[in-house]
Amino acid sequence: MAVVVVQDPNKETNWSSNLCSCCQDLNSCCYAYWCCPCFACTTTKMFGESRCLPLVDILGPAVMGNFGIAICVPPVTLSLRVAMRHKYKIKGSICNDIAVSCCCVMCSWCQMHREIKARNNKPANMVLVTQQPQVQQTTTTTQVITSQQTIGMAAPVITTVVQ
Repeated sequence: MAVVVVQDPNKETNWSSNLCSCCQDLNSCCYAYWCCPCFACTTTKMFGESRCLPLVDILGPAVMGNFGIAICVPPVTLSLRVAMRHKYKIKGSICNDIAVSCCCVMCSWCQMHREIKARNNKPANMVLVTQQPQVQQTTTTTQVITSQQTIGMAAPVITTVVQ
């Protein structure tokens, strides 16, 4: 009997790693710690967006502060996190994304980087459908040979029986 395993491509999953699981990828963690702007640019590029996009998070508060507008949520970090959740169908909420983006920017970037790496190393959502081989009906043919007595000559009679 064949077993069918079907993965629902619309089902939401969790992040592949926790927010504070930096020890899973020490290279990325060190890169983010020593040069977070470069790390954010690299992660953004890996996701398919412009490499310069995280500069808005860095320069935005300074520019907007000159106009008296305070920015407390890094807009690129938040928007990339939300975009990643939607693209990869990850469970979460906008409130959680805002809290993570405000309180732990570096951990958020590290988690997004690990998620991109994990998703790039796995095949995309594949739906595996296995079909059980069909059983063919075998027909048995039996030939029955009977002899029929006729005058002076025996002629065999062949009868075919199909089951």
